[in-house]
Amino acid sequence: MTNSANLALAYLEAAQSQKHVSVNEALSGLDALVQLSVLDRDLAAPPGSLVEGDRYLVAAGATGAWAGQAGKIAAWQAGAWMFHTPRNGWKAWVADEAAFV
Repeated sequence: MTNSANLALAYLEAAQSQKHVSVNEALSGLDALVQLSVLDRDLAAPPGSLVEGDRYLVAAGATGAWAGQAGKIAAWQAGAWMFHTPRNGWKAWVADEAAFV
């Protein structure tokens, strides 16, 4: 499957079955990454209390559901963690620091 260059969103393929799955996944990616704001960038393990749409920058030494995802954007969507790899030039607002990184 071919992905978009900047956000790595999956393109629909000709004659693809269950197109809604790819479209919904792409929309979830857009929802998580456009106007990026994360709650924290110092956590190495997922917090216990989550709200749909919460996003974090995963810290080094990640454990639990975040194991192996250090440096990625973790977005809590539809009851599961979705991970996105940031690209050069992206900026994110870090809410608990009130700063862009």
